[in-house]
Amino acid sequence: MRSHSYDDVFAAPRKRKIPEIDAEPGLVVEEPGSGFCGAVVRLERELVVLEDRHGRHRVFPLSPAGFLLEGKPVTLVPPTPAAKPARTISASGSVKVQGLRARTARDSRIWVEGKHDAELVERVWGHDLRVEGVVVEPLDGVDVLAQRIDEFGTGPDRRLGVLVDHLVAGSKESRLVDAIRDEHVLVTGHPYIDIWQAVKPAAVGIRAWPTVPRGTPWKEGICAALGWGEPYEGWQRVLGAVSSFRELETPLIGAVERLIDFVTTPEG
Repeated sequence: MRSHSYDDVFAAPRKRKIPEIDAEPGLVVEEPGSGFCGAVVRLERELVVLEDRHGRHRVFPLSPAGFLLEGKPVTLVPPTPAAKPARTISASGSVKVQGLRARTARDSRIWVEGKHDAELVERVWGHDLRVEGVVVEPLDGVDVLAQRIDEFGTGPDRRLGVLVDHLVAGSKESRLVDAIRDEHVLVTGHPYIDIWQAVKPAAVGIRAWPTVPRGTPWKEGICAALGWGEPYEGWQRVLGAVSSFRELETPLIGAVERLIDFVTTPEG
């Protein structure tokens, strides 16, 4: 054991040096005073403009130790000519890992209701999921959820995240979800009738999603009202309109990110 001298006890604590980080476009930081988290958009003299994942902009001064990067204080400074190339932002708003090699798939999984849900999650969060080694699988409806959970066999390192459509009070989906009592399963959802509706109407060039008469299959009713042809043709329009999280409604974004956190954060 290292012995301490009398002088050591009364020595002044060393000041921790705060690193200086080039404020490159795309760098994601948090301003601790407000809790605002966003990517660097540009610098304006002694100010930095940040954009969060909802497209909102905030302006902050370039103060010493004024930001958090991965939870640690940093001082943002204007990039020098020799600065590293700007970081690239993925479709989900995270910093893109260059030269990514997908990690071995975890035992934990994320389940979604159907093929369209899986394709939309892949379109926006595919990069993040490959970084984390998370596989997304279609469940083909929540009616079989309890049975599928029993067959899967959950555990501390074998967790399930489940994304459910139309998860609102009193719905069939909410009653099925309320019956799940497994601590290794997290079910989140959005209030929309179908995953299509979680795409912002403006992204697909409409003012609002049409109201479909009761008794009419929702996708068929939407395609008929909008003149989109068959549902498979309508889905191609919807999926093709999504390039990032900015085209999605906030409830879906929050639901998916909670699931990714749940299946990738170690217990303890």
